[in-house]
Amino acid sequence: MPFTPKKRAGTMNGIVFVAIFAAAATMIAGLDAVKHLGISPLVVGIVLGIFYANTLHNKFPTAWESGITFSGKKILRFAIVFYGFRITFQQIAEVGMQGFMVSLLVLSSTMIIGIWFGTKVFKMDRDTSILTASGASVCGAAAVLATEPVLKSQEHKTAVAVSMVVLFGTISMFLYPVLYATIIEPATGFLHMSPSTFGMYVGGTIHEVAQVVAVPASVPGADEMMANTAVIVKMTRVIMIAPMLIVLGLVLSGMAKKSGGEGSKVQLVIPWFAVYFIGMAGINSLIHGYTLTAAADVATIITGVITNINLIDTFLLTMAMTALGMGTRFAKFKGLGLAPLYTAGSMFIWLVVGGFVITQCVVATF
Repeated sequence: MPFTPKKRAGTMNGIVFVAIFAAAATMIAGLDAVKHLGISPLVVGIVLGIFYANTLHNKFPTAWESGITFSGKKILRFAIVFYGFRITFQQIAEVGMQGFMVSLLVLSSTMIIGIWFGTKVFKMDRDTSILTASGASVCGAAAVLATEPVLKSQEHKTAVAVSMVVLFGTISMFLYPVLYATIIEPATGFLHMSPSTFGMYVGGTIHEVAQVVAVPASVPGADEMMANTAVIVKMTRVIMIAPMLIVLGLVLSGMAKKSGGEGSKVQLVIPWFAVYFIGMAGINSLIHGYTLTAAADVATIITGVITNINLIDTFLLTMAMTALGMGTRFAKFKGLGLAPLYTAGSMFIWLVVGGFVITQCVVATF
């Protein structure tokens, strides 16, 4: 136990140590050059953590490891629960059935394709395949973090998945504006999309929330509808992380029971933090509804409180990501080869091409 009298001091020191790294990551992510690339503090945090793990790790007390582990496990779950304050059910209703169906079809198809390519085609281990697929199909690094406790996987596998999200998410930020300008723009493109439909395509297929925000800002002449639709569809994908994790837990339990024999007792793996995440989104939805009818000064106060909750939550997620990076040694990557790159690349192609087809079909159908 991390807070037994013998370990308490080391655990607290480890948590503070991780918090210092997370603070540095937050400041770096706030720099204009980094912010322009859409790189979140979470990504900067894991990079700093990996740097520490492979250079300075032996210079600090081993007693601090319990605090680092606590940050990567317990603080992570707490932060994922409060991630629900970024989402309201009203936002999902705004894009209607079209946005919901794009999110659902892209998420489920990408998840299945990613796991199949990873395990069957490129012979990657199950956990790395699932983590990489969850990052591409849902919401980038935050989804990888949320999936890790369900799998109880090793830190270096999480780092691999996050690195793939960063690589192909960054490519997306530069690719999508070019696609819009050359072949998608309504007036000139032969694969034309309306600005709102393109926003749906962006929100349904790009990895990170920050990257989704950055793409419409990089499109010449992009209107507010494009940007708003992209963010709302993206947040619809984010909230789907909870049912996705519950389904994943049920599937893993079923597989374990099947492989363990008829008489084996297998504990059902339900990620309760994902259920609480939905609960927080529900509370946030009620608060949002109240602010629409409340007095202006009351609404301003409530909005400020929610903003501060999200800022604190981002910092806690950064701590968790940093802690996972601190448990990542390059030596553990031996044997993976280029399989993660090939798997993530296959999903990226599917997101760009398949996501385009899904979006067009959904818009034509609903």
